[in-house]
Amino acid sequence: MTAKIKTIDVVELNIQKWDEDYIYQKKLTESLDNCEGDFNQEIINEIVLWKVNRYADAGSNILAKINSISKTDRKENTALTQEILEDLLAIKGFGLPMATTLLRFKNPYIYQLIDQRVYRFVFGSPMPKTTKTDTLIKMYRNYLNRIRKVCDKHDIEFSKADRILYQADIAENKDIKLSGYGS
Repeated sequence: MTAKIKTIDVVELNIQKWDEDYIYQKKLTESLDNCEGDFNQEIINEIVLWKVNRYADAGSNILAKINSISKTDRKENTALTQEILEDLLAIKGFGLPMATTLLRFKNPYIYQLIDQRVYRFVFGSPMPKTTKTDTLIKMYRNYLNRIRKVCDKHDIEFSKADRILYQADIAENKDIKLSGYGS
């Protein structure tokens, strides 16, 4: 038997406690509550991220590490990449796809975002599901190495590989469902 839904008409209200208990996206909520003036696209983006519960605050220490990567670098500092990924993966809201997307937009000549379509297309199998940080980072390193080999073999510009291979998977594997996607 399912429980009957309680409504405002039948419960004793505890307004102050419920107000104090509201901690949804606490830092972002406070920022948006205090936003004055005209909205711009940045504010709209933050509201959308607030609504879908996808806002992640990287913090100044991690941002400094990310910003130490130049968009023009062509050689990866693997120790720095390791640190950044460990830091990002420790933050609620950052999984490997989001963390690698950040890195990819910082420098597409070194990094590519990890995506289950691209993974499937280059490895021939679904992307493994794991939450262990060290396993995720090893998987990403392996993914980057594989992407580089694919790019060399098929004359694909590395900085565009994630986009080209994503579209290739859509074209070639359109009838095969992905985990976490709708019907």
